Amino acid sequence: MKTLDPDLLLRAYSIGVFPMSDSRDADDLYWVEPRRRAILPLDSFHLSRSLRKRLKSGIYDVTRDRDFARIVRLCSDREETWINAEIEASYIRLHEAGRAHSIEVWQDGELAGGLYGVRLGAAFFGESMVSLKPDASKVALAWLVAALREAGAQLLDCQFMTEHLASLGAVEISQARYLTLLKRAQSPPDQSGAAGAAGAGGDDEAAGLAAGAGAAGAARSLPEGFAAVLARAAASSSSPGNFIAQSFTHTS
Repeated sequence: MKTLDPDLLLRAYSIGVFPMSDSRDADDLYWVEPRRRAILPLDSFHLSRSLRKRLKSGIYDVTRDRDFARIVRLCSDREETWINAEIEASYIRLHEAGRAHSIEVWQDGELAGGLYGVRLGAAFFGESMVSLKPDASKVALAWLVAALREAGAQLLDCQFMTEHLASLGAVEISQARYLTLLKRAQSPPDQSGAAGAAGAGGDDEAAGLAAGAGAAGAARSLPEGFAAVLARAAASSSSPGNFIAQSFTHTS
C-alpha cells in the first residue's frame, strides 16, 4: 500500500493544506486549502445540558491512542467519505511516528465512537470523528478540548464548518486569519507574543480565537495533556468525566 511521506504531510499541515479523496475506493487524492476555515476556540467549547449529563454519568470510558487504526477505519466506513485506502494508511503511519492521535470512547468494553487528528506544535488538526452510540463523538471532542487546554495548545482546526461543529462552539474564519493563527501556533516562545500581537490588532473576527495556555514552544503533547486531565481529576477526587464537565462553562 502506498502512503504519503509523514514529513510531507506535516509540511502540508504547517502551511494550511491537507489531503482528501473523492471516495473510499478512489485511487487518487488531492490537496485542499479552504477559503474559509472552521476552528474551535479552546475557551469557547459549548457544553449542552445533555452532554454535561452524559459526561458525568460515567457510562462511557475514554482512552487515548488505544485503537487509532480502528477509529480511522470507522470514520472511513460511510457511504460518503474522503478517506481512501492511501489516506488511511498514511495517517496510521503518521500515528506510528507519534504525530497523529486518537480519542476512543467505550461502553461496556465495546468501541462507541471517537476521533483522530494530527498534532503540530501548539496546533491540533481534527480530521474526523464517529459515533456508534449517542453523543460518543461529542464526548470524545470534550475530552480532546480538555486535554489540549491542559497541554497549552493554541489552535484546534476543524477544517470545514458544519451545523454539528457550530453547536459545539466552532467558528468560521478567513484563510488569511487562519494562517496567522497557524503561524503563531508554530512559533517559538520568543516570537509567539509578537506574532499574536501582529495578527490581533482590532480584528473582531480574531478575538479569542487563539485561546490556549502558554506559548507554542511551551505546549505539551496531547498524551501529556490527556494524562494531566486524569491526574487533576484524581487529585480532585472526581471522576474524569465529572471533572471535565465542571471545567467547561455550562451552556444550555
